[in-house]
Formats: sequence, structure tokens, C-alpha cells
Amino acid sequence: MTVVSLEEARRIAIRSQLLDGSATDVLDTVKRLGFLQIDVVSPVATPQHLVLFSRLGPGYDRAELDRLLWEERVLFEYDAFIYPIEDLPLVRARIRNFRRSRRYKSERWVREFLTENRAFRNYVLRELDRRGPLLSRDFEDRAKGERRDHRWYGSRMVGLMLASLHLYGEITVVGRRTGERLWDLAKRWWPETETVSVRDAERIRAEQRFRAQGVRLVRGEWHAHPEAAEGPVSDRAVLLSPFDRLIYDRARAEALWGFRYRLEMFVPKAKREYGYYVLPLLVGAEVVGRAEPRLDRKTGELELLGAWGDTSRLDEALADLAAWLGAARIVR
Repeated sequence: MTVVSLEEARRIAIRSQLLDGSATDVLDTVKRLGFLQIDVVSPVATPQHLVLFSRLGPGYDRAELDRLLWEERVLFEYDAFIYPIEDLPLVRARIRNFRRSRRYKSERWVREFLTENRAFRNYVLRELDRRGPLLSRDFEDRAKGERRDHRWYGSRMVGLMLASLHLYGEITVVGRRTGERLWDLAKRWWPETETVSVRDAERIRAEQRFRAQGVRLVRGEWHAHPEAAEGPVSDRAVLLSPFDRLIYDRARAEALWGFRYRLEMFVPKAKREYGYYVLPLLVGAEVVGRAEPRLDRKTGELELLGAWGDTSRLDEALADLAAWLGAARIVR
């Protein structure tokens, strides 16, 4: 490995994450990053779209991601992440490991739930085979056992069944209707692939993560990936998603930029240091501050609820964000 200085490590990290202005299209960007994380919380925009905007700029069209997912099928969704279709063998290895592992409570719970609800499981698979693709509300709730209010699914167990079958690789998301996931049999949607062992898949994923990050800290030294390119970074100001992989590893971000970042969405309002959904501000090769914009979808206004740190270039970042969102104006 090549040992680099802190300044070089910052530039390499930004270039490896395509935040230097070099990103050209959605598919190549997802392949270079390795994946996009999905979340439904969107005070500004969902993280999968915000991550792409941060790299592609105001010209990024959100419809392009849907086209690549549901029409061309060169991307696919699994367990709240979007991957290039080339990574399907790695995901299938992960599925096999999840099915046989008893290490975590979630793995044991899914196995027990599917075993107890074998008839319910068969009903869902049969309906999909006969009528799919289908939405959650298209199924009857035929679950057995005690009903408890789940954090996300409430007392109706259809969502838990669909999520469990998804984790087992039997069904997959094949689209969305007004935000709701559309489900179908994975064997009808996913292509045949080679088989990769769990150990090889873990090794490949670790290598992919290192390549996408560009650098990692090893015993106080920054080590660059052999394929990482060091060089100048364009002087652009851009707001990042809280789920952006440049700052997702909080300890790494603090070591690189002295930037301590926490998503305070689940922190009680009175205990928040900053705000509910605060976005880091990247300027050139430095993470310099943070801001909390919110899109008012009724008025079409982009509201700035707060800003902290060096915000001297924040107006540029907000202007690009507003242009991409089609906001009528920015309100401070």
C-alpha cells in the first residue's frame, strides 16, 4: 500500500467517491460507488437521489434511476440498497449465509417466523406466481401467533412476511406505485449467475469498499488503494446526504477532516446539537460546515432551518440544490 499525507488522503477520498466533478452518468456512478442506500425519509430528497445529485449536479434526472432499475434492469434492489446487476452473485452469497446463520437474533427470528407461518409463506408465493407483481395490500394477512405492533409494519404481518421472503431471496422489489414497493418472485426477475462462495464474496466486497473509499487509516497512517488517483479536486460547493459514504463512517470522517457528524433524526429535539436532518457541506477538498434545508412541497420553497461552521459558500450549494429540486425560491 502507498502511505499518503492527510491532504492527499482527503483528495483521494473525494476523487474516489466521484465528488470531484468527474461523475458523468447514473449507471457508472453507482458502479463506482458500489451501491446506493435507500431510505424513505426525505426532508429534501431521498438519500439515493441526493447522493447522485451531489455527484451529477442539478442536471441529474431522478427518472433515470427508475429506468435503470425497472426497465433496463442493470441495477437491482435488495434489503434497502441498490446494486449493479454484476453484484448479484455477491448478494446471493449473502442470502445463503443469512439463511444458514444463527449468529444474530434477526436471522433466528426470520427463520422461526417463516417456519411457524409455512402456510402463509406458501400462500404469498402462490399469489405472486399466479398474479404478480403485487403490492403489500394485495395479500390477505394469514399470519399465526401473537400479533404485536411492529415499529414499521404495525399489527398487520404481511409486511413482515414480504420482508422475510425478500431477505431469503425468494421475492424481490420490481417497482414502486405511489411510493409502495411492488413485489414479484425473484426467480422471475433476477437472471441466472455464477455461484460465489460466502468467503470469496466477503473478500470481494471488502476490496470494493476499499476501492470506493480510496484510503483507509491503518495504525495512524493513511494507506491509499493501489488504483486510487491523487490529484487536484475541483473547487465546488455541494451538500451531502447524511447517508453519503464520504462521511458515513463517522470515525473516518472525523480523522480525515476533524468533522464530527451525527444524524440526529432519532434524538429528542431538546437534546439535538444541530437539527433533525442536517447535511454536511463539502467545499473543494474540505468538509467545512453543515446546513439543514427542508423542501416545503406545498409552497415549493426550499427553507434553510439552520447553518453551522464555515458557510461562506453555502449559497452556491443551496442554489444548485434548489435548481435540482425545482424550488421556487430559497427562504432563510
